[in-house]
Amino acid sequence: MRDKKVQMLTQAALIAAIYVVLCVVFQPISYGEIQVRIAEALVVLPIFTPAAIPGIFVGCLLSNFIGGSIIIDVVCGSIASLIGAVGTYLLRNSKHAKVVALLPPIISNTIIVPWVLKIGYGVNLPIPFMMLTVGIGEVIAVGLLGSVLIRALDKYKGKIFGVPAE
Repeated sequence: MRDKKVQMLTQAALIAAIYVVLCVVFQPISYGEIQVRIAEALVVLPIFTPAAIPGIFVGCLLSNFIGGSIIIDVVCGSIASLIGAVGTYLLRNSKHAKVVALLPPIISNTIIVPWVLKIGYGVNLPIPFMMLTVGIGEVIAVGLLGSVLIRALDKYKGKIFGVPAE
């Protein structure tokens, strides 16, 4: 039992660290009204391990804080990724999980992030336009890169993350 908790905590910490590193390395495209946050590809990891849920949330929280985001962005942006990660986890066993499980992070960020940009930063662009730009970035990061990540990790399901997500 203790080993499982340590494994879960370690996985969550590693996922959070990778998320932060990806945001820092790709900082010019990770923030703003037109963004492709490469780190969001990690939101598919709850398909493989529930440890990814807190890992993604903490990683996004730290990334937004380190990236100089205002508090509403740190909180609400991180909650958007948390909602996406939980949704991915809940859909992990569906018949077409490798496609359907990608939708929650795309949808949650597409809906929430433009409002954060408008209310928090005063970005003077129409919400539907920002939903389009953020949505396109999410489709690239989660839909495209996340799909590649799923295919790459699927071969090693029980080896990388230990016991597959139940």
